[in-house]
Amino acid sequence: MSNPLLFLATVMIWGSTWIAINYQINVVDPAVSVAFRFSIAAAILGFWCWFRKLPLRMPLETHKKLILVGILFYTLDYSFLYAAQHHIISALLALLSSSVIYINVVLRRVLLGKPMRLEVVIGATFGLIGIAMIFIPEFEAMSVNEGLTVGLLFAAASFLSAGVGNVVSEKILDVGTPVIQMNFWAMSYSLIFTFGFAFISGASFTLPTVASYYYALLYLALFGSVLAFGAYMKLLQQIGSDKAAYVVLVYPIIALAISTLFEGYQWTILSAIGVIVVLFGNAVAMGKIALFMRKNAVLNT
Repeated sequence: MSNPLLFLATVMIWGSTWIAINYQINVVDPAVSVAFRFSIAAAILGFWCWFRKLPLRMPLETHKKLILVGILFYTLDYSFLYAAQHHIISALLALLSSSVIYINVVLRRVLLGKPMRLEVVIGATFGLIGIAMIFIPEFEAMSVNEGLTVGLLFAAASFLSAGVGNVVSEKILDVGTPVIQMNFWAMSYSLIFTFGFAFISGASFTLPTVASYYYALLYLALFGSVLAFGAYMKLLQQIGSDKAAYVVLVYPIIALAISTLFEGYQWTILSAIGVIVVLFGNAVAMGKIALFMRKNAVLNT
């Protein structure tokens, strides 16, 4: 699958999961919801590997890195993200998510020795500005309280975990590790820590009686975890974790489009301009603007 299609698949699915997660908030403890979600996802991936006879054996060093990805990318990232959504509005989470790109840019340099790509930093900055323009009305209604501070701390921990997990995943994929098997092992390892954290924190494992919770759970496991993470990891492998992370600035737009259809979200001129700014930032980050300028320069010589 081409990079644009992988990017589109990821943002379309994750844009819809943003809303699906809301059906699980305040129903079950966040850590338990994350554990249920990735248990189902890991089972689906394991069955697929067995059905397709895909080899699951990997070097010990790779397994050590996969354990780290499981902890960072699936256990901590999502547990903190679910917890953050208990305290702060989705608009603020969408804005803060832009930090993942900056974290990836720095960590790719420090941990992988790969150059910082200026176009990614510039593109991410445009994206951040665009997201702020889209969500300004919601920020105006936001009040400063103790819950906001707690939510910000959870969000910061989530995005830092995601950033480190992104870079470690890129290191694993750089040596040709298959994406499906990688996700199976990483998600499986994450369950040890996610269930363990839930038990230690005293979370209740009582199953909810709300049907919408289970519909959301199945959607998040199959589409949000198996398919979207498969597409995202393949994208990360092909273009790098810094550029791939730009999906976190585009999928909130998909979430808003869905909200427009089902929840009556009202667009303004400012939010529409914000979408254009985000998309322009995406073009900059992916090198499309630089390529266009080079072509024009060649044509004018």
